[in-house]
Amino acid sequence: MSSSSALILFSSLLIFSLIYSQGNALSSNYYENTCPQVEDIVTQVVTEATKKDKTVPAALLRMHFHDCFIRGCDASVLLNSKKNTAEKDGPPNVSLHAFYVIDSAKKAIEARCPGIVSCADILAFAARDSVVVSGGPSWDVPKGRKDGRTSKASETIQLPAPTFNINQLQQSFSQRGLSLEDLVALSGGHTLGFSHCSSFNNRIHNFNNTHDVDPTLHPTLAATLRGICPLKNRAKNAGSPMDPSSTMFDNTYYKLILQNKSLFSSDQALLSNPKTKNLVSDFASSKDAFFKAFANSMIKMSSINGGQEVRKDCRVAN
Repeated sequence: MSSSSALILFSSLLIFSLIYSQGNALSSNYYENTCPQVEDIVTQVVTEATKKDKTVPAALLRMHFHDCFIRGCDASVLLNSKKNTAEKDGPPNVSLHAFYVIDSAKKAIEARCPGIVSCADILAFAARDSVVVSGGPSWDVPKGRKDGRTSKASETIQLPAPTFNINQLQQSFSQRGLSLEDLVALSGGHTLGFSHCSSFNNRIHNFNNTHDVDPTLHPTLAATLRGICPLKNRAKNAGSPMDPSSTMFDNTYYKLILQNKSLFSSDQALLSNPKTKNLVSDFASSKDAFFKAFANSMIKMSSINGGQEVRKDCRVAN
């Protein structure tokens, strides 16, 4: 066996062990006999919520990311703080919202199939539906996740930060069995939503000893962002849409990176490695290539498995 073949085999085994580390094998037909209508119910709830609030899809997609990166996709992000402070109250998660959409879906599912469908699966379905309702690709979500019983705000430090450089990003993703292509594809989720000033403040004020503003940030965008996010007397929820079409799931994000008009240091960092830079260019020039890669990487990420039970209430362990 060549060294490259051995490496590929090892990587495959690593991902396999991550997916099945808790013995929860996922399958596409997991609810075929026990709750066949589950995905239709979630789709309906997400669609109705989005009609009333256009920020719901971005919120649910981000919630799923943040869930999967801590303890695997086990719905630990949904648990409320009790004796200890839970993930949802950790610093990177205080701006998460739309938890009520998951609650609504769970309530409707429990009325049809009590005690069968995990909150982790509901969140994975909701993330997929959020992308679809925003004009993005669909995919077959693997099913059979279990819900976790542990949620610690202190562990949210493990989430990749918007200030990360390419080495930090690569390490964060590889620890979860995710490749550089997964990193670039999943970063495309930044095509949806809104960012508060705190996530890009490092680029527009006191960047380093030489520059007040990140020199890789387009000057026009920098001036706009400094106007929205002054050092003093900032409006409470000030910030910026992630891209001009922030409710449409498209490949604008990658085009903006190539124009030095992305918001986060972690977005700009994708240009600092030849492989990730090439992928940014590929996705900027082909929406189809991005959609295919995003769907594949979402399946991979959402299969990082964790929990032990099927919660009755998504906010409370059984």
